[in-house]
Order: sequence, then C-alpha cells, then structure tokens
Amino acid sequence: MNPILSPEFFIPDGEMRIWPDGRAYLYGSSDIHQDTWYCSDQYLSFSSDDLVTWQAHGESFALAASHCPNAGRLFAPDCLYHNQRYHLFYCADDNSEGVASADSPNGPFAGAQAIKGADGDAIDPAVFKDDDGQIYLYWGQFQLRGARLSEDLSAIDPSSLNKELLSEAQHGFHEGPSMRKRNGTYYLVYTDISRGRATCLSYATARSPLGPFEKQGVIIDNAACDPQSWNNHGSIFEFQDRWYIVYHRSSEASHFNRRACIEPIMFDSEGLIAEVPMTTQGVSEPLNPLLPLMAYLACELQGQVRVSMAATQQCWLSGAENGDSALFRYLDFTQPVTHLELTMASAIAGGKLLLELADGQELACVDVPRGRHWQDWQQVRVALKHCPSGIHGLRLRFVGPAGRVGDILSLRFVA
Repeated sequence: MNPILSPEFFIPDGEMRIWPDGRAYLYGSSDIHQDTWYCSDQYLSFSSDDLVTWQAHGESFALAASHCPNAGRLFAPDCLYHNQRYHLFYCADDNSEGVASADSPNGPFAGAQAIKGADGDAIDPAVFKDDDGQIYLYWGQFQLRGARLSEDLSAIDPSSLNKELLSEAQHGFHEGPSMRKRNGTYYLVYTDISRGRATCLSYATARSPLGPFEKQGVIIDNAACDPQSWNNHGSIFEFQDRWYIVYHRSSEASHFNRRACIEPIMFDSEGLIAEVPMTTQGVSEPLNPLLPLMAYLACELQGQVRVSMAATQQCWLSGAENGDSALFRYLDFTQPVTHLELTMASAIAGGKLLLELADGQELACVDVPRGRHWQDWQQVRVALKHCPSGIHGLRLRFVGPAGRVGDILSLRFVA
C-alpha cells in the first residue's frame, strides 16, 4: 500500500533501480520529521523483491563523507551500476555535485569526488547508461542540462553539454530529472510546474539521450495529497515485466515530511503513458474492506484535513473542518458488508462523518464521539444504508461546526 515504507521513514525524490540480484532498490533524500526545510544530511537505502515488503538497510551515505562536508543538506541522489561497482550520485543544497562508490548497492559509499563541469552548477543529478555503454548525466533546476560523463565518472564531456534540454517556460521543467529507455525511445521524467505548483511528474521523449525532447504529458499529480503539497520528484522503472512510477507526497500540512509511493503505469501502442491517479492500494490488488484500514493511507485530501504523526509513529487523519474530505482508492467489495467500525475522536461536539462511495452513493452517517481531548480514541460501529458491490473508491466527508470536526485513526467494514 501507499506510502510504501513504515511511518518513521520520510523518503522523497525516489529513484528506483533494479540491480543484478533482481531486487528493487530505492534511493532518495531523507526528510526529518517536523523539520521546516527539505531533506537532511544523510541518505537511507531500502530494497524489496516484490515492491510490497521493504527492507531498511540504514544509512548509505552522509554529508560528512562527501566532497562538500560544509554544505547544509543532501538533496536528491541517483545510483549507477558500472564496472562491477555501485556509484552514488549526490548533490547538496549549495549546488555541489559529486559521486561516491561502493561494492554493495546499500553502501556505505566512499571515495567521494566532485563531478567537474556539474559541481557547483545546480542540483538533482540523474545518471543514465545507454546500450552502447555511454553514460550521461542530467541535472538542473528551472533549466535542464545534460552531457556525457567520462569513463571514471569524475567529469562531464564539455563538448557534449546541452544546457537547454528542457526549460520551465517551454516544458514546465522545475527540477528532478530521471532518464529511462524503452523500445529505442528515451523517456525523461521530471518535476513539472505547469499546473501552478511543482506537483506533477511529467515526461518528454526523444530518439537521442541528449534530445531534442518533446513534452508528452503528466504521469501523476500529487496536488491533493496534503493541504500544503508543493513538489514531486520520482522515476519510472520496469520490475518483473511491469512498469511503475515512484513518487512522493507530503504530509502534516507542510511542504516537507514527504513519503515514497508507487503506482503501476501503462504504455499505449505508441509508447505514450496515460496519467494515473494516486491510490491507497499502490502496487497491490484493490483492498479487502474486511481488513483494518489505517486512515493515514488516504490518497487524496480536500480542505484542511491532513496526516499527523505522534512520537510513537502512530499516524491518523486530523484537522478536518466542515466540508473537508478524504478519499481511499480502491476497495473490493466482493464479499457483502453490513456495518462499519471506526476508531475516531473529537474534542468538539456536533460533528458528523459521511461515508460514501466515490460515485456519491452514501453508505452511512456517523456521529463523531466527543472525548476529553484529541486522540481520546473511541470505537464507533454503524449499520450501512446499503451493501456496496464491486471495486470502488471510498470517501469520508466531514460535517460539523466551525473548527475541527474529528480525527480518524482507522476503519473496517464488517460482514
């Protein structure tokens, strides 16, 4: 389910790499819970053999081991398997760019050195090795640069440098490039600001790794993941003969506290990718409504409702006001259900929670219980007005007086 990692991990800017052992490895920045700026001074590594169960491998690289230890934070990374070793491409908040290497895909990465020609220029390195063995580096903010890399990965070839692969004015390019190749076509995924905020991951295609590129469209937009959602960054990847996109979404009503998510994507007969919605189910099948569903897994939030997290790593939906809503995609009502059980709380009397399918059919109306304080969790059970059938999105609508209506920890349908 989305997010894919346990609640204590905030991993944005995901690059997913499939290495010779067949496992998927996630590389990304690492946000600090409740910090008020992007990223931190370390990278963490994760891997999976099914995209569902993830193993945390701990710290793979730290700013202190970089060629720019006096910078503040490490921004988005990428990784390359080359000459039997793993090479981590990193950047810092002072526009430093470098590369470090390891014998393991999880690091620790060492021997850091600057990448001449890119170091000090801009952020967000992305690396790509073509079928002919040539290696390319992409980087930039507002304007995308690209160039061939030297065999030892320490410098770009200045004669190959293109400083205008994509621009914000023409393509909506904001930051966060990522390159893949499929059936002879180069797919450049990037953070797109053309809908007003940098919440889209869009893509452009070319017949050459250095363009010219033509913008094709949006793959996913995380604008509804949080009241303060601002950016997105991710990559497409093929795993066990299927294609996916990894992206991130914010939480806790901030630009930060970003969490990694994955959705399947499809290519049509012309190699184009249709836009996909954010879901709760992610790479899994539609969810079984008879199993407990944690409320923080809602994929779209409207209004002021947001995901909150306590020091215990318990997460819930909070801050809901009159008219706000939370949506879960998708649940499979193959088995008949008759009741709904919720764990919820409120310190204000008079609130209600309307439960409905995404098509608007109302299933139940729940009186929000009043407690002595917020997170005074209480169990509520209510009969459904009718039994849904098939696969549906599920929406919670909050109705009540001014101010917060209620907080929700979990829900479960009962047969």
